[in-house]
Amino acid sequence: MYDTILLPTDGSEATTDAAAHAFSHAEQYDATIHVLSVVELSSSLGTAGRDEEELDRRKRERMAMAKRLLEADAPEGIDATVAVEFGSPARVITEYMTAVEADLVVMSTRTRGGVERFVFGSITEQVIQASDTPVLAVQR
Repeated sequence: MYDTILLPTDGSEATTDAAAHAFSHAEQYDATIHVLSVVELSSSLGTAGRDEEELDRRKRERMAMAKRLLEADAPEGIDATVAVEFGSPARVITEYMTAVEADLVVMSTRTRGGVERFVFGSITEQVIQASDTPVLAVQR
């Protein structure tokens, strides 16, 4: 049923909950899992090249975090790939899922209500709306 599963991660505890579901599906369907972490580019970073060291540091941190998630929680024998990309999380996740032809995306989500939901929205919600790929949203 699933050949390629995408697990976007931000390193939060909620992501750990989502990872358990993603790894379970990967094991059940003998699927490859892609663990993706997105470094969001913010206005605090200066012009191109000026903050290259900071971007490299963030990329190394996110790569180490994603690898720790795999080492701690992935069942033995799971075929896994780790990637770190830069940009807007929802856009990067959607583009990545298309590039790897993901059959399933497993993401964490937090419950927000009222003004907070209106102002901040949800990356998971944005991915669901932008994608034809099934998204399993694991609520924390």
